[in-house]
Amino acid sequence: MENCIVRDINLAPAGRLKIDWVRAHMPVLNTIRALFEKEQPFAGVRVAMSIHLEAKTAYLAEVLRAGGAQVAISGSNPLSTQDDVAAALAAAGIHVYAWHGATAEEYTEHLIRVLETRPRVVIDDGGDLVHLLHTRCRDLAGEVAGGCEETTTGVLRLRAMEREGKLLFPMIAVNDAHCKFLFDNRYGTGESVWAGIMRTTNLLVAGKTVV
Repeated sequence: MENCIVRDINLAPAGRLKIDWVRAHMPVLNTIRALFEKEQPFAGVRVAMSIHLEAKTAYLAEVLRAGGAQVAISGSNPLSTQDDVAAALAAAGIHVYAWHGATAEEYTEHLIRVLETRPRVVIDDGGDLVHLLHTRCRDLAGEVAGGCEETTTGVLRLRAMEREGKLLFPMIAVNDAHCKFLFDNRYGTGESVWAGIMRTTNLLVAGKTVV
């Protein structure tokens, strides 16, 4: 099995600059990394990640690997995947299966490649990894001890499966954590909405009345 599927491995230096910048501005994750390096809580554990693949999440993957994990990662949305960051992770030895603008078929294939690493833990964003583990890759679900889901959408899918008695392994609803809900969902999403409006319309919204 190929260790990575990325757009262009030569983009790795640019992606590494982004990841290094993020590392310099994430003190909490750096503290966790130092602890992980010492205690190795994930020694030998295979971790599968499907998440928006950009510098911050790439650094999370590196922190997990610093804790002993064997990490395989794909993007949770082909339009948010940053090819230079994906290349940087691949160059660092992490199994990466993602590129920007992947078709629906390519996207599914990337997720399947991640699951073919036979993960013990899954980190999902939107529920697509878990969905595959309950459908096309159901034969691999028995090896999964559990995982976590970041988004409201993914948590809704999980709770529907749980109500129907179909969820095959425990999942943590990260989306419900106060540090996620109160900061990311409320303020992070709000800021992103306005940033998107300003980029799309090329308008300055400061001082304007908005309905």
